[in-house]
Amino acid sequence: MLGDYPIEGRGAAEISASVERAVGAGALVPGQLLPPMRELASRLGVNPNTVAAAYRILRERGVIETAGRRGSRVRPKPATTGRDDIRVDVPEGVRDLSAGNPDPALLPSLAAAFAAAAAQADREPVLYGDAPVEPELARIARADLDAAGVPDGPVVVTSGSLDAIERVVAVHLKPGDTVAVEDPGWGSLLDLVPALGLRTVPVRLDDDGPLPEDVERALSAGARALIVTDRAQNPTGAVVSPARARALRSVLRRHPAILLIEDDHGHGIVDLPLHPLAGVTAHWAFVRSAAKAYGPDLRLAVLTGDEMTLDRVRGRQRLGPGWVSRITQRAVARLWADGAVDAPAVAAAYGRRRDALIGELARRGIAAYGRSGLNVWIPVPDETGAVARLLHAGWAVAPGARFRMSAPPGIRVTVATLTADEAGPLADAIGSAVGPAPVRRYV
Repeated sequence: MLGDYPIEGRGAAEISASVERAVGAGALVPGQLLPPMRELASRLGVNPNTVAAAYRILRERGVIETAGRRGSRVRPKPATTGRDDIRVDVPEGVRDLSAGNPDPALLPSLAAAFAAAAAQADREPVLYGDAPVEPELARIARADLDAAGVPDGPVVVTSGSLDAIERVVAVHLKPGDTVAVEDPGWGSLLDLVPALGLRTVPVRLDDDGPLPEDVERALSAGARALIVTDRAQNPTGAVVSPARARALRSVLRRHPAILLIEDDHGHGIVDLPLHPLAGVTAHWAFVRSAAKAYGPDLRLAVLTGDEMTLDRVRGRQRLGPGWVSRITQRAVARLWADGAVDAPAVAAAYGRRRDALIGELARRGIAAYGRSGLNVWIPVPDETGAVARLLHAGWAVAPGARFRMSAPPGIRVTVATLTADEAGPLADAIGSAVGPAPVRRYV
């Protein structure tokens, strides 16, 4: 143990692991200044280069940040304290509307598709060295992407959207680079970016997607990448509109060197048309997951992008997992080919549930947002108090802190399984928990 600092070890890996354990245990708190490298090296009896290497590992893992002569500090929201820990424990008897899951009743049966895929695997086993992407899946995916206006590009299959985003970011950016992200936005993504040693800059949004002036400001200030959710944005339900897409593409044309990543979060559950931004910048990626429409456990996403980006992703994937199970790929291809999910019907079902809650809240003078997808976002003056009071009233909702950086407080309600009879009582409970609020955008 090093004085007031719970740091020990002789090698860079040991020292960095010691710091990370201390952060995870709360012995080193967010914002706490770490010892200067030479001072720590002297106290531990190691070469200063060893401590420098340890601090570099910690920066790359998103645990600390370094600001020149001002020293190194524990990150305000380090990767070891993920946003998934910001949740409510749902007691028995409380209605859980916090998890963000799709309605199981709207998911297709997987049995026949996987039986057919397994039977094909018996006849044609996939072996080392075989193609990593199922040709039929690539064909269907590429045809759908073409129809949606996504530029031509190779197809790669990853283990979900977050896996795809991580791989694209990792092959283009280096620790310390800045990524522009939506605020409020997907909590897992807001954790992932700093975990990769990158900095985040928030971009506000409204019902039509990211605000162009915020995107311009972030890119002009040096952001190397922009991540946009095209449809069913989590947690707000925003959808990039035609006018907003034109405005954003105009901004991107002024910054052709940045990396653009688009996540079509609403694929299969949204009937509003897609308005992609890809094609303006030299490097871009577009990802679609099967999770929301076909089931979270499928862990499959289709990724396309420019040739260089996809070639780098394929190369790095070969050195890790190699490929996503071709049995799973064949099953998903069959589900897509057979039209196992009626996207307009699913979108309409979720739309009725969102509209019912938003309408009931409006009648009580409470602003709420949810243009598409599974969730409704409600600005509140005190989200901690609102979550606690709703829990006491028998409703579990997600605290907005899981999804925010600098955006105002809010709560997220997952309406995926909300019944028509529940919308009114839930709105009453929210009204009692937060009180009437002036109509405002969630930016």
